[in-house]
Amino acid sequence: MLLITGAAGFIGGNFVHHWFGHSSEPVIVLDKLTYAGNPQTISSHLRSGQATLVQADICDREAVRQLLAAHRPRALLHFAAESHVDRSIHGPGEFVQTNVVGTFSLLEEARAYWSSMPADDRAAFRFLHVSTDEVYGSLSDTDPAFSETTAYAPNSPYSASKAGSDHLVRAYHHTYGLPTLTTNCSNNYGPYHFPEKLIPLMILNALEGKPLPVYGDGQNIRDWLYVRDHCEAIRQVLEKGRPGETYNVGGKNEVKNIDVVTTICRKLDALRPRPAGRHEDLITYVADRPGHDRRYAIDPTKTEREIGWQPAETFESGIDKTVRWYLENTAWVDSVRTGAYREWMDTHYGVRAAA
Repeated sequence: MLLITGAAGFIGGNFVHHWFGHSSEPVIVLDKLTYAGNPQTISSHLRSGQATLVQADICDREAVRQLLAAHRPRALLHFAAESHVDRSIHGPGEFVQTNVVGTFSLLEEARAYWSSMPADDRAAFRFLHVSTDEVYGSLSDTDPAFSETTAYAPNSPYSASKAGSDHLVRAYHHTYGLPTLTTNCSNNYGPYHFPEKLIPLMILNALEGKPLPVYGDGQNIRDWLYVRDHCEAIRQVLEKGRPGETYNVGGKNEVKNIDVVTTICRKLDALRPRPAGRHEDLITYVADRPGHDRRYAIDPTKTEREIGWQPAETFESGIDKTVRWYLENTAWVDSVRTGAYREWMDTHYGVRAAA
């Protein structure tokens, strides 16, 4: 049995699908079901009984304690996080609460649970914490990619809160011996991605003939990682990773934001042509967000060497799969685009465009 937090969200939900492609071991999903959590993402596994969903906050230590006691999981995989930089700029408190206090709450309950286990079970237990490359800060065009020894230099409330959670996980291993694993990944994309993020936002806006808002000059660079490649890395790190270690997971696909958008436009021109003109005609440059990091890049050499993992998708193959998924899964898209979400998008990008 695995206990997985945040598995009604994007990466966690994809991990559940990926997990059951390799294992029949059941999972308990602990998810607060905020705006970005959608049970439909994992509905097939909930119906089959392979997965059980418990709606609760990771800050609710009593709820976490009860789940650990009732289900006796061999591992806790921690995906739950507030993760959108723009939202963290407008409301940092939620990010500190969920990402820092929530991770602390899980660590405390996991430590108590782990301490009560028989010796063999204690040796086998793992607390796997899923984090981000944004904790390392920003790179210039000529800097080497982030490695596991790169100094932390977070630049947004989101990345600072994730850095804090990473430090707590490290401390609980070194102070208490809790067998932790941390993964720091580059930008994920793929199925079930909430449509406020760059790639799904561009796909869906383009399909509706809406402007495609690109921050600043569009030259910001990200290392893009197809989400199922990330899920496979996590599965292997859980199996093979050394307790107390950090493993960087990157896609080896550094692409400028504007090139991401034009690639999506080119795919849509072929798959779903506009009645008049090209999708690229919808691109609109908007005022940059505060503190926008210029470049991220991950060096996954340690993970490749120690774990034996390699990304399977190039950006071209992954983005093709992603665009096709959104074209074929409109019901899921409609289910997550609530009134509250639309209001936030209109307010946020409306202000940006007018700035």
